[in-house]
Amino acid sequence: MQLKIAKRSSSAKGKGATDEPSPSPRVLFTVDVPDDASVDDLKKAINRKSKSLYPDRQRLTVGEAKMVLEKDAGLTKYSIGDGDVVYLKDLGPQISWRTVFYIEYLGPMVFHYLIYNFPVIFYRHAFEHSEIQRRVYMLVMGHFLKRELETGFVHRFSHGTMPLFNVFKNSFHYHILSGLNLAYWVYGPSSAEGTVLAAKLGNPTLMAIFTGIFLFAELSNLSTHITLRNLRPPGTRVRRIPFGYGFDMVSCPNYLFETIAWASITLMTRSMAAVLFLVVSTAQMYAWAIKKHKQYKREFPDYPKSRKAMIPFIA
Repeated sequence: MQLKIAKRSSSAKGKGATDEPSPSPRVLFTVDVPDDASVDDLKKAINRKSKSLYPDRQRLTVGEAKMVLEKDAGLTKYSIGDGDVVYLKDLGPQISWRTVFYIEYLGPMVFHYLIYNFPVIFYRHAFEHSEIQRRVYMLVMGHFLKRELETGFVHRFSHGTMPLFNVFKNSFHYHILSGLNLAYWVYGPSSAEGTVLAAKLGNPTLMAIFTGIFLFAELSNLSTHITLRNLRPPGTRVRRIPFGYGFDMVSCPNYLFETIAWASITLMTRSMAAVLFLVVSTAQMYAWAIKKHKQYKREFPDYPKSRKAMIPFIA
């Protein structure tokens, strides 16, 4: 069958013009696909017509309701037949989510490494790091190394790509707040070896407690990521209800344990930079958790009603 690939008109109906007919679609070209073609087949056909429009760059919709054509569906699901119009939106240059994660987590590692190891460049004089600074450096670097390894060997992504320019917005949160800002204030001379603050923060008992909490949270976070990985067979976008450690109480225990890990760093350093990152990151993760929680409840009628989104028994 032959389909018309068109671009939606950008002109909107003005007030009082609701009875006017919709503008005719601006047809870009036509493509031929089998009657039993899938959305993937259609995207490949469009890509053959325009080499720059690779499948991940395309957003296809039909009808005035702008129904999005899902990647794995057949065209028959949307009652698309010969001569019908399919609307194409160019999403712009794309970058894989895996690459985005690598970039997001690499930035803080670079900032922490440079600021910790080259204090003369950032603070204008040399000094010896205190035990609390050495401990935080190891924990933070370990955290982001764990995230890099999870990106490569654990995570399975439901969406292949995102717009390239969004990577700068996504990376700001990590590179600046947990990278540059946190490293600069935590590794500075105010809490260096021999200072009053270093002696106060370096209490061995408190350091051991906070380190234990951090490691517990990190291992728990890894456990939940493995649970989520095992729900989705490789190369699919299958979604199932997660059960097991952490998931019996909340929909997103990975966010809960991530919050606990950064709370331990905040209590260990008592730095306002750590407080700022904790508040911003927790607020962002809570927003994500609420969205995922609602999606689970909408998608699965038998979803456990006792679960909260992120904070056990509360929200």
